[in-house]
Amino acid sequence: MKLHNHKLKVDERSERGSVLIIVMWICLGLVAIALYFANSMSYELQASDNRTSGLAADQAIEGAARYVGYVLQNYATNGAVPATNYFVCEAVPVGDAKFWLIGRDTSGQNLTEPTFGLIDEGSKLNLNTVNTNVLSYLPNMTIDFANAVMDWRGTNGIVSLDYASLGYVPKYAPFETVDELRLVYGATIDLLAGDDLNRNGVLDANEKSSGGSGEINYGLLEYSTVYTREPNFHSDGSSLTNVNTSSRQTIQSLLQADGVSSASSMAQSIYRSIHPAAGGVNNCNGILDLAVRTRSMGMSAADFAKIYNDVTTSTNTYLRGRINVNTADADVLTALFEGLNNGDEQTALAAAQTLITYRTQNANNGNLNSIGWLIDALGNNNSVLTALARGDYVTTKSFQFTADIAAVGPFGRGYRRVKFIFDTSEGTPIILYRQDLSRLGWALGDKARQTLLANNTTQ
Repeated sequence: MKLHNHKLKVDERSERGSVLIIVMWICLGLVAIALYFANSMSYELQASDNRTSGLAADQAIEGAARYVGYVLQNYATNGAVPATNYFVCEAVPVGDAKFWLIGRDTSGQNLTEPTFGLIDEGSKLNLNTVNTNVLSYLPNMTIDFANAVMDWRGTNGIVSLDYASLGYVPKYAPFETVDELRLVYGATIDLLAGDDLNRNGVLDANEKSSGGSGEINYGLLEYSTVYTREPNFHSDGSSLTNVNTSSRQTIQSLLQADGVSSASSMAQSIYRSIHPAAGGVNNCNGILDLAVRTRSMGMSAADFAKIYNDVTTSTNTYLRGRINVNTADADVLTALFEGLNNGDEQTALAAAQTLITYRTQNANNGNLNSIGWLIDALGNNNSVLTALARGDYVTTKSFQFTADIAAVGPFGRGYRRVKFIFDTSEGTPIILYRQDLSRLGWALGDKARQTLLANNTTQ
């Protein structure tokens, strides 16, 4: 009789159990590896999708830049600022991507969502021509930093500043870009950017009003430019009539050609104003000074508007640093008026608000096409008007514009933002400056974000 070996059977079962456990561990490892690679593939797919969306957004921005060039070529003729009803500037489709032109509101309202459109560089103070008085009256500015700005652009130092501690020396030459302000001694994020950290013109959810009032306080980057240049000739290259150097007959011929009433007697009055009978020369300081003089001679606002685009008071080929009173905001206008009018803050504030109210009420009737509207708005005897007429500070024309373009790719991904500055002073729009602002984060506001989320959810 054969006896069974129970120990052998136990060993066999134990061995089979060990093999099963090993197989299960191997399977578990294979599953883990499969899940890891699947997860990695999922991340890689998302990354690829984001890269594709980013490329689409990049191409949308390039398309938007070409579109802006077309808009300026067709609607920014003779210094006109293109109205937003002439072009599309919000959620413009380019294939599966979209772009926006982030603009600025100049009505003085405290908005919570960005305005869309082009930004007029002529609405800002030119760092290469503005004086210390005007610059120092901007909100949150200090006289020390205003002096430092003047020192940076001057041919030699005017104040003692310790640039050695910063590791470089002052430029002592004109600003080439506004971003050079970062290098000026004493520059801080509060002075340059203010409350608007992403520089889109409104307070976003992650930004706070430093004044505690809920109103946004801008920095110097918002108020300044280096690009304002106005051609002192016609768009076809022909010369304007310089009333300071022209004969009476030349002035009369211009008035007659433009259909001005009583051209002969008015030409005589203009010429005598510049060349008094007692001798000497009393040149017009600027185009506003000419407007004030002709108004006192009895020329109507309508008649001055007829000659406005044909006359000049300067022999320079280009006029630099003029501020467009049709687009400048209250802060820039107030700083200009206060700086020119002996620091009279109350009068400057009142004049700035008066101009903004007047231009809002007359935005669509053509009254703003000539600088003479300042006389109608402020009155002949206004001290601010008198101060402005002492120089050549203001205009109603602009030839440089910022296109602050933000774009997203398919499904709202791949956010990009690039700022372009265009110049039309030589006719064909050209790009002077390009800066990537994507690093500043989302700048399209909550409404655009919610719209994109809603559209992508329903697709």
